[in-house]
Amino acid sequence: MTSLDAMPSPPSGNPAELLGTSALLVDDAGRYLLHLRDANKPIWRPGQWGLLGGGTEPGESPAEGIARELLEETGLTVPDLAPFLVVDTFDVDGTLTDRCLVHVATLDRPAHEIPLHEGIQLRWTSIAETAHMTMDPGTTAVLREHQKHPRPRLDGNGVPPTVRVREGGEVRARSIVGAHLVLVRDGAVLLGKRHPDSAFAPSTWHVPAGHREPGESALACMVRETAEETGIAVEADALSLVHTVDVCNPGSPFPRVQLFFAAARWSGEPRVLEPDRCTEWRWWPLDALPDELVAYTRTALAAIAAGSVYSSLGWPE
Repeated sequence: MTSLDAMPSPPSGNPAELLGTSALLVDDAGRYLLHLRDANKPIWRPGQWGLLGGGTEPGESPAEGIARELLEETGLTVPDLAPFLVVDTFDVDGTLTDRCLVHVATLDRPAHEIPLHEGIQLRWTSIAETAHMTMDPGTTAVLREHQKHPRPRLDGNGVPPTVRVREGGEVRARSIVGAHLVLVRDGAVLLGKRHPDSAFAPSTWHVPAGHREPGESALACMVRETAEETGIAVEADALSLVHTVDVCNPGSPFPRVQLFFAAARWSGEPRVLEPDRCTEWRWWPLDALPDELVAYTRTALAAIAAGSVYSSLGWPE
């Protein structure tokens, strides 16, 4: 777990010597363009929302670096990028581990019109919405500073102020919790076909599912994800836990606890509400499931049919 110490400190270092560079892009409504990073890769802040950007290359200035990163990640060329803030990240022992120069600019373009070549998603986000998202701590510090001082504040040498982000201490290993809905009608289960560009299981069938957000119970997550993905309304008191799959993925730093819920009642018909994630919904007979089915979902459905409440995948014997 991380904690923030975002109190501004005196400028430190020359921006030309910074290791990282990022872009704080703001639209006319005051929303921020945030980038959801891949979750299961050895990258900075995997699975968190943050700013577009990356490391500078040898001999490259931060201004050159952010122009290149934006072009590589989104195809964007953003004029009038101005230095806004330096973010220094320290470990629990107080050692500086990362330094990034954040540039700020105005951009008014719908997120769905911006091609994304790295990561999962781009989203225009209000400051209030970030409270319910898994945020990169440095980005959180930048947004808070922008709320207080929206215009760049440079010293006589053209250096912006600095905020400090401090990592927390060691914590116990954690697991990612996923909620999955097993909706059965006339002997058939509802499955959605994942988009071919999905980072996880592209072009593969899966039940309605998602990860719970901070402060959200698994039941609340299931209700929300079902409505967002399918338009089907289900209430928490109609859900019952029917199976748990304990998954250890070799490529992920965190194990995953996949909870499968059955619904005693619901209303509505499935619709494709997130076409960038799911291309169609279909009722599949339980005795004739598709070959292209997420592996742990197949395990869960077979176990549910057998009356088993727990399965494990990928763990050493």
